[in-house]
Amino acid sequence: MSDDIFDITDDVNAALESKPVNYSEDDIKSLDWREHIRLRPGMYIGKLGDGTSSDDGIYVLLKEVLDNSIDEHMMGFGNKIAIDITDTTVTVRDYGRGVPLGKVVDVSNKMNTGGKYDSEAFKKSVGLNGVGIKAVNALSESFEIRSVRDGKQKDARFLKGELIEESPITDTDEPNGTFVQFTPDPTIFRDYRFRDEFIIPLIKNYTYLNVGLQMILNGKRFVSRKGLLDLLDEYMTKDALYPVIHLQGDDIEVAITHANQYGEEYYSFVNGQHTTQGGTHLSAFKESVSRTIKEFYGKNFEYSDIRNGIVAAVAVKVQEPVFESQTKTKLGSRDMGPDGPTVAKFVGDFIKRELDNYLHREPETAEALLKKIQESERERKAMAGVTKIAREKAKKVNIHNKKLLDCTIHLNDTKGDPVLKEASSIFITEGDSAAGSITKIRDVRTQAVFSLRGKPLNSYGLTKKIVYENDEFNALQAALNIEGSIDDLRYNNVIIATDADVDGMHIRLLMITFFLQFFPDLIKKGHVYVLQTPLFRVRNRKTAKRGKLKSGKEEDTYYCYSDEERITAIERIGQPNVEITRFKGLGEITPDEFRTFIGPEMRLDRVTLRKDDGVAEVLEFYMGKNTMERQNFIIDNLVIEDDAPDVI
Repeated sequence: MSDDIFDITDDVNAALESKPVNYSEDDIKSLDWREHIRLRPGMYIGKLGDGTSSDDGIYVLLKEVLDNSIDEHMMGFGNKIAIDITDTTVTVRDYGRGVPLGKVVDVSNKMNTGGKYDSEAFKKSVGLNGVGIKAVNALSESFEIRSVRDGKQKDARFLKGELIEESPITDTDEPNGTFVQFTPDPTIFRDYRFRDEFIIPLIKNYTYLNVGLQMILNGKRFVSRKGLLDLLDEYMTKDALYPVIHLQGDDIEVAITHANQYGEEYYSFVNGQHTTQGGTHLSAFKESVSRTIKEFYGKNFEYSDIRNGIVAAVAVKVQEPVFESQTKTKLGSRDMGPDGPTVAKFVGDFIKRELDNYLHREPETAEALLKKIQESERERKAMAGVTKIAREKAKKVNIHNKKLLDCTIHLNDTKGDPVLKEASSIFITEGDSAAGSITKIRDVRTQAVFSLRGKPLNSYGLTKKIVYENDEFNALQAALNIEGSIDDLRYNNVIIATDADVDGMHIRLLMITFFLQFFPDLIKKGHVYVLQTPLFRVRNRKTAKRGKLKSGKEEDTYYCYSDEERITAIERIGQPNVEITRFKGLGEITPDEFRTFIGPEMRLDRVTLRKDDGVAEVLEFYMGKNTMERQNFIIDNLVIEDDAPDVI
C-alpha cells in the first residue's frame, strides 16, 4: 500500500479531529403542542392539499369536528347536526350534551385531553387519542368553540392555536350542544377551497351509518332510513343481480349483492369512520363471506369466483379502536374490545350464522348467486391458458418494456414517506412524441410514464380475456399491478395524457372505456384522471422569453386552457405585440414549458362514476355498434371551425 494513502487518511482524521461535532443541551428542543402540529401537520392529518382531492387535509379537519358530534349521537344525545360551509370557513352546531363548561379551553388546546379515555363515557367512538380538535385549532387561522349545557354557555376563541379570548360562563336560552367554527390557515393550506363534491358524500356516509340522524348542510337536509341499503343504492352503478342481503346485529351491519361487473367493490366503516384502506374487519368480512357461501353450496368454489362482481358494505363498532394512523383510514385492532372476541371471530361468527340462514330462507337469491359464481368460474377456466401465457409475457415485458419508464416510489411500497407514496403517478401518453417531453422533466421519484403505440383497442362489450390477449392492455395491467386486486395498485394517480385534438379525445375515451369495463373500482376510488394541458400560448413577441414565466402585473407569457383565457391574455398584452401559438399536440410543448404542467400546480380532471351518470347508455352510444345512430348524431351536431392562422 502506498505511503500516499496513509498520508491522505491521516489528513482526513486530522480534519475530523479539528472539527468536532457539537451535541449539547442547546441541541435539544421541545416544541409545545401547537408548534409540533403546525411543524408536522402530516402526522395528524395526512397530506395538506388545496381541496381538489377527497383526502386533502381540510376535509380531515372537517371530519375531526364532525366525528365529535357523531360520537354524541351514537351515545344517544342529539339527532341533528347543522353544518354551514363557505369556500374557506366551516361552522358545525350539534345538539348533544355539550362539552363540560369548565373544560372548553382544555379540550381545544391541551393534548391528550378528551372524554374518550374512559370507555364508559364513549364506548365505541371514533376519536380516542385526544388529538383531533386540537389539530383543527392549531391548523386554523381562527377557531371558535362554544358549549351550551343546561342553560349555561361558555365561549373561547383562538388564532393559530393561541387562546385570545375566553368568556365567563353565562346564562342562555340555547339548547344543549356544541358550536365550532374554524377557518383553515391559508399559509398552510394554500389556495384551498371546500368543495361540495367531496363534502356531500362524506355527509351521506354519516347518515347511512346513523339511521335517523339529520345532517343539514347549508340548509339541505340529509337523512337515511335504511342504512347500508341506502349506501349501496347510492354507489352501485350497475343493477344488482339479486335483492341486497341486509343483515344487522349488535355492533355490526352488512349489505351484500353482486352485479355484472369485474372485480370486488367494498365499503367498510368502523364506528362511523370510512376506512378506505380496510383493515382487520374488512379482511375478516371477505374471508367469512367466501367461506360461508362455499360451505352453503357444498361445492369446491374458488374464493375469487365467489367474490367476482361482489358489491358489499360492512360497518362495525369496536370498543377503543386502534387505527394505523391519525387519519383513521385502516383498522389495526385485533380485538373488538378489551374483553371482547377477536375481530375475525366476531365478524366470522355473525356472517356464518346470519348469511347462511338468509340463503336458506331465500332460495331465489341463493339461485341467482349460484348462477353468478358459476359464470365467473366458467370464464376463469376458459381464460386459464390465456392468462398463464399472458403472465409469462408480462414478466418478460416488465424486464424489457421500453414503453414503461418507472419511478422509484410506489403507492404499495411497505415502507417510505406516505406523502411521496400518495404522489406516485403514472402518465399514460399518446405515443413516443408526447412521452418525450414528460420523460425529460418528470420527477423520477414519483412519476412514471407508459407510452401507448397509438389508439388502443375498443374494449366495449368484450370479455376480460381481451385484457390478457391484447399485449398493450396486458402490459398496462402488469404496470399498474391490478390483476388480483386494486389494493395492490402501484400508483395513486393514473393520469391519461393525450393531445387536445380529436384523436386525443378518442384515445381518452378508449382508455376510460377500458377502465370502466374491467377495473371500475379504479375510477370509483378516485385514482383515474385526465391531464389538462394548455391549448394556447399567448405572449408578447418583443419581450417574452421562450419557456419562462414572469410574475407581476406585466407578464409576458400566458398559458391558456380555454378560449376565454386566450381572449383575456390578448387583452392584457395588447395589440399589435401579441403572438399566439396553438398547441395541437403534447409533443409541441417544450420540456421546459411542460415542467409547469406536470408539477405541483398541474391541472387534473378526476374521472368520476356515479349511478345517475347513465354510463351503460353512454358507452353503448359512443362505443357500441350503433353506427348509423351515432353518424346521424354527428351530422346533426357538426360545428364549423374558423381556420384562421394561429400566429398573429
